Amino acid sequence: MEFRHLRYFLVVAEELHFGRAARRLSISQPPLSLNIQQLEASVGARLLTRNSKQVALTAAGRAFVPAARALLDQAAQAAALAKDVGRGMAGSLTIGFAGTMLYSGLPDILARFQTGHPLLRVMLRELSSSEQLIELAHDRLDLGFVHTTRVPPELSQVLVASQAFVCCLPATHPLASKKTMSLALLQGEPFAVVSRAVSPDYHDRIVQTCLDAGFYPEIRYELQHWLSVVSLVAQGMGVALVPRALAQSAMPGTAFIPLNAAMTPYETHCLWKTGRDNAALAAFVDAVRAAAGKVG
Repeated sequence: MEFRHLRYFLVVAEELHFGRAARRLSISQPPLSLNIQQLEASVGARLLTRNSKQVALTAAGRAFVPAARALLDQAAQAAALAKDVGRGMAGSLTIGFAGTMLYSGLPDILARFQTGHPLLRVMLRELSSSEQLIELAHDRLDLGFVHTTRVPPELSQVLVASQAFVCCLPATHPLASKKTMSLALLQGEPFAVVSRAVSPDYHDRIVQTCLDAGFYPEIRYELQHWLSVVSLVAQGMGVALVPRALAQSAMPGTAFIPLNAAMTPYETHCLWKTGRDNAALAAFVDAVRAAAGKVG
């Protein structure tokens, strides 16, 4: 049974006349009759009766009409879906992100992308930068947003954003009203940081920045997420250096103060495997490139 057989049968079923059906199909009657015979042989039942005066559907033919239409509709839908997937208009993407991206551009990138690609399903997984590198290597992520410069050579990247670090203090802290903060004033304060296992780049950077300011930070709390760091500070338990975007969390009980000395910025890189033939991924990368430098 071929789709051609189904199309020919449905036209004959509508016209109940081989001559008119042949004209609609732009073929002659003999090949039309042959295709109907082939379909009946494939089905194993007579679908049409025909004499010199009329053509009629058999009981089997009447039952076969809706099934034939459904088969052709399903085939058309499958072809349309395959075409959309091939053009990057449908399908799915799995995207990894570190938590700070919720405050530095990811929601806007996703909203703009989904407006232009409503049939694409985007799934998000919150993971540390190191976890994302592992998932990308094993093809369990299509794309990731990371905060590390330690990128394997098989991955392509786009710098999405670069933002300053700020000092995060409890709102009741004596220094919370300052307009700018000298890092040296934090000597002896209990620091909350993201665990080195989660983000070695920035854990080491914060330690080195404090050393450059003349003291070793008293790291008392090592946490898994930046929002956990801010939450701990809000409870009055310590101080922290955090990416500026976290001020948008508007967490009660915190104050965010710019540093008065330069510190290497907090960078966000978008990563994906080089050379992957995935139109949806290419479309998302285009959206990220369009947003690069406008977030953070």
